[in-house]
This record gives sequence, C-alpha cells and structure tokens, in this order.
Amino acid sequence: MRIAHLALAIGLALAQQTPARAQEDWPARPIRIVVPGGPGGGFDTSARIIADKLGPALKGTVIVENRPGAGTLIGTDAVLKSPADGYTLLLGGLSNIALNVGLYPNLSYDPLKDFVSAGLAVSWSFTLVSRNDLPQKTLSETIAFARSNPDKITYGSTGNGTGQHIAMAVTANLANVKMQHVPYRSAAAAYQDILGGRVDLMFDNTSTAMALVKSGKVHPLAVSSLARQPVHPDVPTVAETGVAQLDMETWFGIFVRAETPPAIVAKLRAAMKIVTDDPAVVATFDQTGGRTLHLTSAETETLVRNDIQRWKKLLNDAGIRGE
Repeated sequence: MRIAHLALAIGLALAQQTPARAQEDWPARPIRIVVPGGPGGGFDTSARIIADKLGPALKGTVIVENRPGAGTLIGTDAVLKSPADGYTLLLGGLSNIALNVGLYPNLSYDPLKDFVSAGLAVSWSFTLVSRNDLPQKTLSETIAFARSNPDKITYGSTGNGTGQHIAMAVTANLANVKMQHVPYRSAAAAYQDILGGRVDLMFDNTSTAMALVKSGKVHPLAVSSLARQPVHPDVPTVAETGVAQLDMETWFGIFVRAETPPAIVAKLRAAMKIVTDDPAVVATFDQTGGRTLHLTSAETETLVRNDIQRWKKLLNDAGIRGE
C-alpha cells in the first residue's frame, strides 16, 4: 500500500512538472508561422523576413506555411484551432486582426479575446496612383470631378474587402463622393488595366506601388498614412490635401492563441525584439517602403484595440462588407 501511495505521489509530481519542463525546453521542434494569404504580398513578405531572423533568435527552426482562402479567414481560423503551445504562430495584420471585425458580422474569432501579440514588426502605407493620362493630376481635382460626376471615376483592387478596396472606399465615403469599384484577382491584373487606361485609380500597398511610381508608369496622388513616405517624399498625404482625414497603415506581426503559456509568450516577445532591432531587417523593410515598429506590449495592445474600434466604425459608415 505504501509503495502504491509513493508511486502515485511521484506520478502526480511528474505530471505537474511536465508542462513547466515543456515551456522551459520550448522550442524543441520546428515552429510554424501561418500566413493567411498566398505567396507574395505584404503578409507573405513580412512572414519570411521575420522567420529568417526569428529562428536564430530562438535557437530553433521557423518555417512559413501559406494558408490562403476566404480572404484571411481560413489561415487565421487554422491557428485558432491549433494547440496553444507556441508551435503554431499567426502572421497577423491590420486585415485579419482589425478590419475583419468590421467586415464580417459573424466572424469566427474575437481578435482581442482569442489572440495575443508577440510583437508587431512593420507597417506600410498605401499609395493612391492614377493612370498617367487621367486629366485630374491631384487628389483634390479628382474628388471634385467625382463629386460632379458620380460613378464616373473607377478604381481597382484585389477584391472586395481588401486593403486596396477599403482605402479607396473609405476615402470616397469621407469625401462624400461616389466612385465605381472594379475588383480583380490580383494587383498585376489591376495594374494592366490602369496602365492600359481602362481603370482610373488604385490605392495599393506602397511596397508594390513604389516601383511603378519611380518608373513613371503611374502617377501618385496621395499616401494613406498621416506622415509622408520617405520613398516618395513629394507625394502628399490624403489628410494634407484636405479631402479626408484618412489615417491608414497596414501593419504585420506575430500573434499566438491567448491560452499560450506566458513563459512562451515572453520568450517570443524577447525574440521579436531581437528581430526588429536587427539592422538587416530594418534595412530590408526600408527598401520596400516599410516602417519597422518598436512597440512595447502595452503600446501594441493599444494600437490593435484602437484600430479595431476605429475601422469597425469606418467600414460600417461606408457600408463595406466582406464576401
């Protein structure tokens, strides 16, 4: 009987130690960053830059897994259904963490309750470009024409509810004008029609738009951020033009399930700080027009919470819903 009691006590002690040991040994196997989008684009680019430095910072292996579909819903939901053990990370961005709350009334997850941030890495502005032969050469002139000619101005995007669509639709709503949305399957397809003079405008991620702006193939009208962008400092912000008080930057970072052990979250946050402090990472983001972020956990939480509330109202006011 005594031996049985002793064996039971030892078993209970070992069971209690196992989770703690697992946290101490983490990571003991490869970590996945789930990207809720396909190869290329802001989500994928950010994930691969982060993964390249996050692995060494954690003394482990970090791989990127693309899980596109249903906007960003499939990949995000896949992480929510994975064990909260720190081995499945979510590449979270403005789109799947903040905008989806306003786009989908019956969203399958609550970003504030279901996920916690392990650190934001970068943010990009959007740049509004026009076809070169558009008679209106400034945003103010374009809005004035649109006000007198409802639905005559067309704008492209990579689909309903995407950042390109939202940036332009919200700007138009704030300016009280009507424009015609033309969705495409890809930015490349949209640009074909802009370069061909068949579509007037597109609000694209600055990292993608900057090459076409520099080559003179499209004309820049404004950027969506509150501050001008170093990659094209002569382009005004939307707010500067007086057309609308737009403040939009698309940010990306690492998120984990809220139930992830605090010790693992702390390790991830420390590793993410190493990543964003790395001069090579800063230089890479700079080259693409990105702004490396150096936020505390509290600052990140405030940014995310404020963006969720702000964009939910803006999307509702503009009548924008996901497909």
